Amino acid sequence: MQRHLISAADLSRDDAVLILDTAEEMARVADRPIKKLPTLRGRTVVNLFFEDSTRTRISFEAAEKRLSADVINFSAKGSSVSKGESLKDTAQTLEAMGVDAVVIRHGASGAPYRLATSGWIDAAVINAGDGTHQHPTQALLDAFTMRRRLVGRDTGLGQDLAGRRVTIVGDVLHSRVARSNVDLLHTLGAEVTLVAPPTLLPVGVESWPCAVSYDLDSTLPKSDAVMMLRVQRERMNAAFFPTEREYSRRYGLDGDRMAKLPEHAIVMHPGPMVRGMEITAEVADSDRCTAVEQVANGVSIRMAVLYLLLGGNEPAAAPIRTEEK
Repeated sequence: MQRHLISAADLSRDDAVLILDTAEEMARVADRPIKKLPTLRGRTVVNLFFEDSTRTRISFEAAEKRLSADVINFSAKGSSVSKGESLKDTAQTLEAMGVDAVVIRHGASGAPYRLATSGWIDAAVINAGDGTHQHPTQALLDAFTMRRRLVGRDTGLGQDLAGRRVTIVGDVLHSRVARSNVDLLHTLGAEVTLVAPPTLLPVGVESWPCAVSYDLDSTLPKSDAVMMLRVQRERMNAAFFPTEREYSRRYGLDGDRMAKLPEHAIVMHPGPMVRGMEITAEVADSDRCTAVEQVANGVSIRMAVLYLLLGGNEPAAAPIRTEEK
């Protein structure tokens, strides 16, 4: 493992499988009466969020606390950032406090990389989402969910996703989740197809390690997993499609379309879901939809990442002591 986790593209196949296998161990901790490990006791982790977040922020905080780290939550709103303080000054403030890791979400693509390579702070940096660029832990938890569902919890250990066919549908242009998933799934051997209106595909997408289609119905019968993306209106400054109804008709997943999937196939969504737009309530509430599983798996993945970046040499999940039984 490298010292920082900035991009899913930085992970080798062995790095990614190591994280997935470690997360499998961490997931077992959630089944214990006492859901804590002493691994990061005495370490300080700061959650540095310049953008609003629910799932990612709470998931990282839960992971840090389950590993017994000291946690500092920093929100740009109500801090000196709202008064104009720069990222450099914020980083140097954290350095003076002696933090061991920084989990950063920022609206500017490249901010986590800048923090990791600037010399402003001597701490591990984990990218929790930067602009429309990358969201590596989301890609890892998605891959973890796919491996558990498509390969198996026990049989999946040490395995990648070779030969699995994943379809990612929707607002690829503004989606750091799509970019990260394409990078990681390609590394893990999966075949990825992007499905979106031409206006919601980024310039240069033909150079990505994936296929591109504009026809959702033709890709569904050969998909092992289909991931629906939210249309990110907050990042849009123009009309990218005629109407919501038209978008839903061509690129939304409803019960009829879900029936075209192979029997074993799963439906994924990184959240938050806009029901009735990219996904109907019937699909979102079905057994095939893994949206809630993805949230739970996010805690295990983030525990694994923190453990591998900051942990010592002891086993990831020590045996349960007698008094914990």
